[in-house]
Amino acid sequence: MLLTISTTYPPATDLGYLLHKHPSRIQSFKLAFGQAHVYYPEAHAERCTAALLLDVDSVGLTRRPHGQFSENFALAQYVSDRPYVASSFLSVAIARVFSSALSGKCKEHPDLAETAIPLRAKLSILPCRGGEELLRRLFEPLGYIVEAERHALDAQFSDWGESRYFTVTLENTCRLSELLTHLYILMPVLDDEKHYWVDDAEIEKLSRRGNDWLAAHPEQESIVRRYLKHQQGLTRKALAQLREEDVQQTDEPIQQEAEAQVEERMGLNDVRLAAVTEVLKQCGAKRVLDLGCGEGKLLRRLLAEDQFEEIVGMDVSHRALKIARERLRHDRLPEKQKKRLRLFQGSLGYRDKRLVGYDAAVVVEVIEHLDLPRLSAFERVLFESACPRTVLLTTPNIEYNVKFENLQAGRFRHKDHRFEWTRDEFQSWATSISNRFGYTVMFHSIGPEHEDVGSPTQMAVFVREGREGKIT
Repeated sequence: MLLTISTTYPPATDLGYLLHKHPSRIQSFKLAFGQAHVYYPEAHAERCTAALLLDVDSVGLTRRPHGQFSENFALAQYVSDRPYVASSFLSVAIARVFSSALSGKCKEHPDLAETAIPLRAKLSILPCRGGEELLRRLFEPLGYIVEAERHALDAQFSDWGESRYFTVTLENTCRLSELLTHLYILMPVLDDEKHYWVDDAEIEKLSRRGNDWLAAHPEQESIVRRYLKHQQGLTRKALAQLREEDVQQTDEPIQQEAEAQVEERMGLNDVRLAAVTEVLKQCGAKRVLDLGCGEGKLLRRLLAEDQFEEIVGMDVSHRALKIARERLRHDRLPEKQKKRLRLFQGSLGYRDKRLVGYDAAVVVEVIEHLDLPRLSAFERVLFESACPRTVLLTTPNIEYNVKFENLQAGRFRHKDHRFEWTRDEFQSWATSISNRFGYTVMFHSIGPEHEDVGSPTQMAVFVREGREGKIT
């Protein structure tokens, strides 16, 4: 299987920097299913072409565990097209061999990695279950010029219908990381098959690689369904997560503007994060989850405290996580600090085994962004499934809104808020949660407090019964 990538962006040989592969050398990489080789058929200042040749071990394929071949005839594992076509094997090879380029990293030329350049990719044999029409529906909305040459079947197989195999050329002016990402995701989609087991980890992979383009793609549902091997549960979860992230990213500027206008004068967010950090220190937590971590302001505070040995930030928005990594300078942290911090994408509406086993979970100004069905799911995800020893949860106090001069009467603090609770409403909800899931709950006021309307932020601290945890 052969993939070539060409550019004419001068000097074209800088393609070697982007791919982290020197044009003057042939490089080979051992993979679990064979070997990958990278070489340059041409390398001139005017035009440069890199080739990824994948040599799949056809004998090894026949020894794979039963069930890894979708074809339903007895000799399927012996009469296989897998060594010769662009499939999930090639996707894995791209991720392993071109990992830095796929992530958009280039230390020598970081500006070039962020530059849209003319690129031409050619796949020698690409299986398209859906034909040329599907091929165009997938790539043309992303700006590609598509050329497809169908390969005819031998005459003796003419009654099988039209061949599903094409030689495909894709041309676009885009970042190299975008081209590799589109190939990585869409080759298995066109093939409608994967050579490995699909589970929740594939949802995270799809969201991470598709966050910039998949939410708006007209074939989103088809892409997700095929990428997840038609598993209905995973497909529903992935689509909901993508749509949730798309809504959140659309509303982020609105939320930030509203927060700046309403709360910034009193520095409420800093006061809120300081209060949360102090309670975490008092309860003795060492392993902490920040759920809905946003751009990482709380994570920065927690990293400054030696007490916290493991700090995990989760957010539905990849854009927010990217900003968090940049602001925390994650790549440049000392190794000891880097081991303490982990960031990943996820939704508060779905059970996630990655959230289990932590001393404390923090949910700062998040629940008011959830509509009631999602709030109900969040309750079970956090308090029943993840079940941390301590939960710190903050939300606005709507009674205090009359103290904000620039907030119109009857309006929520942020346009994206689905609700804002009074003190009685919040305490009633939190008490119900504690009774249902075996926690005790205490309430704290955050920010300047007025006798008639309370404080701007209200915090509930839940402690699971039967566990140590002392909060003053």
